Amino acid sequence: MDDPSPSLFLIASIMDWTPEWFYILNGTLMVVLLIMSALISGSEVAFFSLSHDDLAKCKASNQPAEQTIISLLKDPKRLLATILILNNFINVGIVTLSTFVTWEIFGTKETEGLMVVILTAIVTFLIVFYGEIVPKVYANQNNLSFATRMAPFLSVAGKFFSPLSWLLMSSSNIIEKRVKQKGFSISVDELHQALEITSNKDTTEEERGILKGIVNFGTLSVRQVMKSRLDITAFDIEEDYHVLMDQINKNGFSRIPVYRDTIDKIEGILYVKDLLPYIEKDEHFEWQKLLRPGFFVPESKKVDSLLKDFQEKRVHMAIVVDEYGGTSGLITLEDVIEEIVGEISDEFDEDFDIAYNKLDDNTFVFEGKTSLNDFGKIINEDPSYFDEVKGESESIGGLLLEINSKLPRAGEKILFKKYVFTAVSVDNKRIKRVRVFIKRDEPFHTN
Repeated sequence: MDDPSPSLFLIASIMDWTPEWFYILNGTLMVVLLIMSALISGSEVAFFSLSHDDLAKCKASNQPAEQTIISLLKDPKRLLATILILNNFINVGIVTLSTFVTWEIFGTKETEGLMVVILTAIVTFLIVFYGEIVPKVYANQNNLSFATRMAPFLSVAGKFFSPLSWLLMSSSNIIEKRVKQKGFSISVDELHQALEITSNKDTTEEERGILKGIVNFGTLSVRQVMKSRLDITAFDIEEDYHVLMDQINKNGFSRIPVYRDTIDKIEGILYVKDLLPYIEKDEHFEWQKLLRPGFFVPESKKVDSLLKDFQEKRVHMAIVVDEYGGTSGLITLEDVIEEIVGEISDEFDEDFDIAYNKLDDNTFVFEGKTSLNDFGKIINEDPSYFDEVKGESESIGGLLLEINSKLPRAGEKILFKKYVFTAVSVDNKRIKRVRVFIKRDEPFHTN
């Protein structure tokens, strides 16, 4: 074995005079370092698991320790750097001290290799179990009290190690910038593939559908989800009260847009609950005074952004307008939520299956107004599959007009990749019903 350093000779000379005290001192120092390691490791969990309620309590408290917690968490990177530096110094101290004692006791070449293996196993167990697992479990259950006790010490340690912390944070910032330049971006297709890979047999179709809805949610625009203007139920502002109540009873909606002259001029939204105190009024009752302001959004707005607007403004309905300010459609909070959880039906909704018929596994009949987004859900196809040909259209009928460049005749077939679209019912203005045949797993041939 290599010759020990002069400092070790000094310690060894002390051992010759007081060996018992030397071992007691080293044992005590090992226990102290292990306790410090436990406290520092527990601090990491305690500080970074504090809830909003815990932090609010600390902000409202006059206790210096709790105010110190808030101060430390204002710069979480510096706090984490301080904890890591302390933890590493202490763990290195434990390893160094235990190695020195082992050499002094079993310092022969014959036993050196075996002792190193045994020492490594023991020290690793002590550091991992007593210095990491136990304190972190305890700190997770008692995070606020643990953080309160450790806050003053970490505050002082943070100032003492501030140069080293600054160097560590600067290095991590450089690495973060380089990683960000390469990017964490991942396509929706890749997320879908990851979802298919990670889903197992215990994952139900409903759960998988919700996960796919979450993946797609941020990519959807209002135009893709909205109900078109042709399907909007709206009232003329000039209607008398009795006619209005009759229409309300027939349609069953709780919120109805009200227009003047044409649907492009929305005056406001009528909430049916606002009419309840006035049910017994005669036909001359001025119900128009009960209108609430409409919330207008552009077609290009993203659905996730709209959901935040609904939450902040506490509204459930938005009127979708085109680039000229005309009414393009209508979207509700229910429509937005359905993009994640699937169809939500209430007692006034018609059976969703009425919107299409499934003739067999490869053949469907859809209404021409069915949105491409809903169409994709039913046939399990990503709506982006049609991006190259759909233009500005968001319905099956509009898609066929884009592909065919003209209104097809009833019975006319329109081909696109593996799909055969047949116009079943057509009037002078639009395609009313479409039969869709899917040629699966085979190259598509035309006659």
